[in-house]
Amino acid sequence: ASSLAGVGAAATAAFAAGTALHAATSSAQRRVAAAPRQLVATQAFEAELGVQAPVGFWDPAGYCRDGNDQTFKRRRETEIKHGRVAMYAAMGYIVPEYFRWPGDLSPSMGLKFADVPNGLAAITKVPGGGWAQIVAFAGYYELNVYKYNGTPGNYGWKPITSNDPEVLKRKLNAEIANGRLAMLAVIGMFFQDGLTGSAWGDWALYTASPLRAFENETGVQPPVGFWDPLGLAASGNLSDFKRRREVELKHSRVAMFATMGYILPEYTRIPGYLSQYQGIKFADVPNGFAAISKVPSLGWFQIVLFAGLIETNVYNEEQNNEPGNYGAGFLGLRSVGIMNTGIKEPDLRKKKLNSELANGRLAMLAIIGMFFQDGLTGSAWGDWALYTASPLRAFENELGAQAPVGFFDPLGLSKDGDAYSFKRRRSVEIKHGRVCMLATMGYITPEVAGHWPGYLSFSEKVKFADIPNGLSAISKVPGLGWFQIIAYAAFCEINAGYDADINKRNEPGNMGWRPPLFSGSDPETRKRRLASELANGRLAMMAIVGMLFQDGLTGSAWGDWALYTDSPLRAFENELGAQAPVGFFDPLGLSKDGDAYSFKRRRSVEIKHGRVCMLATMGYITPEVAGHWPGYLSFSEKVKFADIPNGLSAISKVPGLGWFQIIAYAAFCEINAGYDADINKRNEPGNMGWRPPLFSGSDPETRKRRLASELANGRLAMMAIVGMLFQDGLTGSAWGDWALYTDSPLRAFENELGAQAPVGFFDPLGLSKDGDAYSFKRRRSVEIKHGRVCMLATMGYITPEVAGHWPGYLSFSEKVKFADIPNGLSAISKVPGLGWFQIIAYAAFCEINAGYDADINKRNEPGNMGWRPPLFSGSDPETRKRRLASELANGRLAMMAIVGMLFQDGLTGSAWGDWALYTDSPLRAFENELGAQAPVGFFDPLGLSKDGDTYSFKRRRSVEIKHGRVCMLATMGYITPEVAGHWPGYLSFSEKVKFADIPNGLSAISKVPGLGWFQIIAYAAFCEINAGYDADINKRNEPGNMGWRPPLFSGSDPETRKRRLASELANGRLAMMAIVGMLFQDGLTGSAWGDWALYVDSPLR
Repeated sequence: ASSLAGVGAAATAAFAAGTALHAATSSAQRRVAAAPRQLVATQAFEAELGVQAPVGFWDPAGYCRDGNDQTFKRRRETEIKHGRVAMYAAMGYIVPEYFRWPGDLSPSMGLKFADVPNGLAAITKVPGGGWAQIVAFAGYYELNVYKYNGTPGNYGWKPITSNDPEVLKRKLNAEIANGRLAMLAVIGMFFQDGLTGSAWGDWALYTASPLRAFENETGVQPPVGFWDPLGLAASGNLSDFKRRREVELKHSRVAMFATMGYILPEYTRIPGYLSQYQGIKFADVPNGFAAISKVPSLGWFQIVLFAGLIETNVYNEEQNNEPGNYGAGFLGLRSVGIMNTGIKEPDLRKKKLNSELANGRLAMLAIIGMFFQDGLTGSAWGDWALYTASPLRAFENELGAQAPVGFFDPLGLSKDGDAYSFKRRRSVEIKHGRVCMLATMGYITPEVAGHWPGYLSFSEKVKFADIPNGLSAISKVPGLGWFQIIAYAAFCEINAGYDADINKRNEPGNMGWRPPLFSGSDPETRKRRLASELANGRLAMMAIVGMLFQDGLTGSAWGDWALYTDSPLRAFENELGAQAPVGFFDPLGLSKDGDAYSFKRRRSVEIKHGRVCMLATMGYITPEVAGHWPGYLSFSEKVKFADIPNGLSAISKVPGLGWFQIIAYAAFCEINAGYDADINKRNEPGNMGWRPPLFSGSDPETRKRRLASELANGRLAMMAIVGMLFQDGLTGSAWGDWALYTDSPLRAFENELGAQAPVGFFDPLGLSKDGDAYSFKRRRSVEIKHGRVCMLATMGYITPEVAGHWPGYLSFSEKVKFADIPNGLSAISKVPGLGWFQIIAYAAFCEINAGYDADINKRNEPGNMGWRPPLFSGSDPETRKRRLASELANGRLAMMAIVGMLFQDGLTGSAWGDWALYTDSPLRAFENELGAQAPVGFFDPLGLSKDGDTYSFKRRRSVEIKHGRVCMLATMGYITPEVAGHWPGYLSFSEKVKFADIPNGLSAISKVPGLGWFQIIAYAAFCEINAGYDADINKRNEPGNMGWRPPLFSGSDPETRKRRLASELANGRLAMMAIVGMLFQDGLTGSAWGDWALYVDSPLR
């Protein structure tokens, strides 16, 4: 019978199915002969065993149309047997991939279990005696175990069933559902095995597939490749395939227009009348489905007529037998008389059609989603809260529906509204979460605390220390060890009453065992703790999957991804855009196919987006600082530039012709650059053939560096413009005050404990956006506890360094003195096990003694544990709040401090280690470079230099020197007019502006004429170009050495020059801080050297 595990699954499925069918048929015939025929309506089976959501009663072949109850039950009994055999068969396919029995399958034939292949190939390898055992075993079960008693599937064996009819029905239903999946699974395995020659075969081996004829056709794109789950192309007919592809392209083009048609009216509508005869304006037509009844009949006729004209005049004849190519040029312009040759290169045309097809597929999905949302919520962009008929809303307040996601069921598993099924799924989720939390800890603990001492198995001489961490342990743990693990899991499941939490207590996760801190007698407290456990379990499920994934790919539980040498993403590690500190970053795996062209195209698109966003960011900033252009934006509409507000408000103010000009300019830039010519012709993303000074160069390396800088700036600009749009949308102003965002739920906590100057209320992750006061206070309570622990931990790091250790023994039994315990992380491995137990027990005592959450559940005051030590608490609520606020602030500092101490300890090997001991630091390469000066030394808190790239370091130093020089001049420019006055005479004769008319500081920005600003920018450009733009590092390899050597500031001797550059750099750093302070003071007080008394808005007043 043991041969079932690896070699008899397929045969068992076939034989047992036949045996079951025969036995069931004969027994049913006897029963039908003895009882009168019972004819009932088909609806009578809707409540029977096996009728389950989401399909319900399903009988497409009409087997039950005779309404015979006995025949229905016989078929259900047969289905259960088939499902059981298929579940064993599916396991029989899977298990041998991971584990095989040791020893001989047939000693007489010298055949080992390891000699029998997995899957269909085993049929010819199993000896005749083995098949006889399989058949005999199946026969025994059919004749002696599967004795029908009137209830399908109930043969009197109770371990996985029940005496309770309702519980029995639920469990049989679950078994039927699993058996149905298993029947599908094993058929799929047979199919894959038969076609590819292997139980888990690679479909690439199925060379006879007619679908492979289309692998290189238009529309076959990564990551899916050729996809035809319905087998429409199984005939291999090329003409049919191309026709379907053509239809798909047409549908996608319509869907792209439809998607835009849903989006645009939300922002703008065409002015004027849709129908003057009926007095209907475009503005009168609602967006989405509601428009169907509003558009006049003649409008629908025009739409249909236009579609017909496109179909007959544009989409009338394919060119070169290419789906989607009608010879009509770009956007079909040739069909309306505008000469356009389209794209002549076949490969480039195919790429464009592929891109269009991919976008169209997304648009088809998008428009269906929009229809769905519109139909259910009553609005094109409707709020799902309006979909009151949703059965999913029945569970909005159930356990597990937590912020920020709320109730989350994307697969619609709960759409039937069945409360029992929902609670059962929640119970299963809690159990999975508990297992995953233990598994996550099982991954982490051996890395930190090491292994248990002694033997895992005395008989096999296997020590705990011999078992590697992670996936490698699977093959090392003895078979009896796995048996113990499974037996323990079964014990936990059976001892808890298997589903007793929902069947008896009606509370998922409540197994009747109430450990301190994790449960409670109060239902609300228990629900909160289960919710916390559920949230942690969800994180653990994601964590353990990530650990398994990392382990499997890198060969180690905490493996270095650099070991994953097979990664296709590594092909792009040295390409443009892979920059420190992130390196190559592709979390969505867009580049996993290793296609260099697609990678470069995405990089090109990213550069273009970055350029647009840099201009957009400047477009937000410039009008705030320099004001608007003078004169008219539109003479015909009498709209001045000054009439256009900054930011999102401008969208509705710019005339239609203005938008046309913007779009036309963008199209001109795109077309003039050759649309993808940077990658198709020059093979260099971002190189559009235009080489402006400072931004490009003839040298490929220089050009690559400058493009990399531009790409980095563009990425920042993309984030910046999104932030600006977000701020503008919520506050109503491009640089709006967040105080205007009165709808923010975060404002409910502005006056709560912990909201302190200078930051105020700080919640960048939006944890409090649901406005739940209890959750906020619980988080505050946890923060206070963490702060208290960290303050003690910080003191624990400091005290032994200053006051030394306690005298005497830490452990008499182990002869360990306090003085033997090193300070910091090294102590972890030295403290005896009983010492750790005491630490954990003390922490538990403090938690339990304080009432676990009693500060918020009983006293409604986070941090108030009922214990009031002098100086740290008080009977007066205001005093207590002030002291808790102080404690909270100190705790926050302590949390940062302890992390820094642990970090320093880990890298230098000592709690107060000298960073000079961290010899592996890549930052050490620059310790003697220009700019590393006392008292700070080399300072790089952001780790910009951690890649050790000398060129990048010197370039940053060069930029810092230039910024310092500008700031020194700017600082002098602030000071000099205050002391020595202004230049005599005119700044501008044409505008009659004298130097004396220009105020000092920020006020000068609006007074200097446009030509003056042009001169300033031109002078800066002259200095940059004349110095050779980066020539100090590219030619002279000396940041700041521009080739110009003024007396006192430079020198012919390299050491003298370095000292003077270092002094200049130090002064420049001071000047950068000084000019920022001056600008800050000027902006707040209204004067370059303003009196702070003028800053009347200061909250400090």
